[in-house]
Amino acid sequence: MDKEYLKKYVEPSKLEEALKRLENGEPVQYIVGNVDFYGYNFKVNKNVLIPRFETEELVEKTINYIKKYLNKKVDIIDLGTGSGCIAITLKKEINCNVDALDISLDALEVAKTNAKINNVEINFINDDMLNPLNKKYDVIISNPPYISYAEEIMDIVKNNEPELALYAKNNGLYYYEELIKNTHKYLKEKSILAFEIGYMQGDYLKEYSKKYFKNAIIKVEKDLSGKDRFLFIINV
Repeated sequence: MDKEYLKKYVEPSKLEEALKRLENGEPVQYIVGNVDFYGYNFKVNKNVLIPRFETEELVEKTINYIKKYLNKKVDIIDLGTGSGCIAITLKKEINCNVDALDISLDALEVAKTNAKINNVEINFINDDMLNPLNKKYDVIISNPPYISYAEEIMDIVKNNEPELALYAKNNGLYYYEELIKNTHKYLKEKSILAFEIGYMQGDYLKEYSKKYFKNAIIKVEKDLSGKDRFLFIINV
């Protein structure tokens, strides 16, 4: 299947080299250099995670919650933006102002290119997602690193995608705990906190969230394969 994808998207003069890279375990998306996400084209390279179907679901569910509970022009920040796929898609799909933050300058270069490709204005910020924010938002969204250092993952992921975007301390829970504990200071009274999560983290994070968001609607939702994959904290 990946070979057919290469034949379709790589020009013939570069196909032999591309097939060698594939045989050496490089993801087809990095070889081609771009990926389709939510119907839009995004450049990807080894400095950013390859956008997944699950993250498309995160975006779609978040859009639906924004329309249901906020229904106005919203201020959004995407923490750990990577390729920019979440931030840019939200900007394309709904009436919003978007900030997109990442600690990696290399990742931000990719995200800035993707904003140009998709003809959107995004305010990019180079910072650690755990540092204080400068204003309050209607929506804080993040697909942070959530893999435990002890967890076995596929070689094609481990050997190619940026470690900075994959792994987190405390069994993969570190960023969620810090963000849930601290982001209420940067959320408007009516607001949404939206996360993609590891499939075994839902029950714990739901209970953890209740400590800091006592009056919120807290939901863990499943992805299309039936695994817990999303956490939404909705303040209404």
